[in-house]
Amino acid sequence: MVATIDITTMDGAVRGRLGRRVSRWRSIPYAAPPVGELRFRAPQPVHPWSGVHDATEFGLAAVQRRQGARTGARSYQPTGEDALTLNVTAPVAPASALRPVLVFIHGGGYLFGTSSLSLYSGAGLAAYGDVIVVSMNYRLGGFGYVDFGEFGTAEQPFESNLGLRDQVAALEWVRANIAAFGGDPGNVTIFGESAGANAVLTLLATPAAKGLFHQAISQSAPADWSLTADDARAFAHRCVERLGATPDTAAAVLRTAPGKEIGRAVDRAVGAVLREHPGRFTAVPVVDGDYLPRAPLEAIIDGTAHSVPLIIGTNRDEGTLFSRFEDSLPTTADRLRKALARSGENLESRVAAAYPGYPEAKAAVRAGGDYVFWRSSLLAMEGHSRHAPTYAYRYDFAPRALRLAGFGATHASDLIPVFGAADSPFGRVVTAIGGRGGLRAVQSQFQDNWLAFARTGSPLASWTRYTETRRSTLIIDAPTRLEDDPDRAKRLAWQGVRVASLT
Repeated sequence: MVATIDITTMDGAVRGRLGRRVSRWRSIPYAAPPVGELRFRAPQPVHPWSGVHDATEFGLAAVQRRQGARTGARSYQPTGEDALTLNVTAPVAPASALRPVLVFIHGGGYLFGTSSLSLYSGAGLAAYGDVIVVSMNYRLGGFGYVDFGEFGTAEQPFESNLGLRDQVAALEWVRANIAAFGGDPGNVTIFGESAGANAVLTLLATPAAKGLFHQAISQSAPADWSLTADDARAFAHRCVERLGATPDTAAAVLRTAPGKEIGRAVDRAVGAVLREHPGRFTAVPVVDGDYLPRAPLEAIIDGTAHSVPLIIGTNRDEGTLFSRFEDSLPTTADRLRKALARSGENLESRVAAAYPGYPEAKAAVRAGGDYVFWRSSLLAMEGHSRHAPTYAYRYDFAPRALRLAGFGATHASDLIPVFGAADSPFGRVVTAIGGRGGLRAVQSQFQDNWLAFARTGSPLASWTRYTETRRSTLIIDAPTRLEDDPDRAKRLAWQGVRVASLT
């Protein structure tokens, strides 16, 4: 017999699972299903319900390829368009005051991923830190990050930045409802990893998100992922062609084509661009001049972004995961040369000089990972530090198994300590031949700093703010240390490097 707990939201009652340490509500709708006439439209309010909505099990993940919604070794979450839902994890113990709220935005290149991964449940973080953890699904790929606006009609327009609008709608749901779960709507921290970290930075530059969050944490952000309106229009045409449509037939095809067919067409179009422009992702937020008025990185640099406290950082070995499994980055000398050739003259020789051994494979992988994640995150931390409290980190810890396998402190490996999974089955696997104590130590570093930041807007006192004068950076390792301007030569080598336009 499963113990349950009911909470009344603004839309109706929801039933979750009551656990020993935490209670969990899964797949609560935060917007109306974006299907039928609402396909390619901004999220609309939920239709209130009577009775009790069962939120004890997960519903659908957003439309994506089957492998992207993997939830276990042989298990996959069903996908579909009716996936605008979120999850809430709350401590069972009574509280004397409303708890801080942390809202997680999952990664996956804006093409895949789901909030139902057990790692993202937030149970360990919520119980350890006495906080509320929320995670969300949002529209991906062609349904969330391709601007088909040109092909809409006056009667049925297609709107832009739908995944971003979904994230804002989820944050509006948090503001309206989280107090019923014991959370403080006046103290919300957004945090995300990879594409989710880009989403965090994009929300900083989104006028509609103003006041919906009070702190932000960006983990391994490809910070300059955005498209100009012209580039977005050109990419949308590529997607329509992959669907076998023309500009004249596109509206009808986009309204009626099966979701998986649209997803496959967009995936193929994204892959084609990556072959032509290594490291250039195209299913990303669009600077439409309206919902997203400016490129997020530009807004952060010039101070027009929301000036909330920010933690931002990357992992030392970002590129190794991609070179093995999802090789979409410029992690070879040939692809990095191609990427840099579009950014300016003689950049490769300058970058190569900062990476001993280049163009050998190991150095090229490190440079390619830095190109996508560290280079652009540096611009964000520099820019934001001029206008609001900013704290920089680099994650260096890797248990012996990850080092021997050639991964090191690879992309997404920081999620294990952030979510308190050092003693989970996966945490035990990666530390089977050493490093369990180190992983527990860095888990404490991450969680204690993230939780202090969520409570007060400042991490632990031992972590000093980032400024362009000192560039103080927390190197999270066993042991953790502060370092001023780490990898200075590499930082200088990347100065002035920008991702080129597609058109």
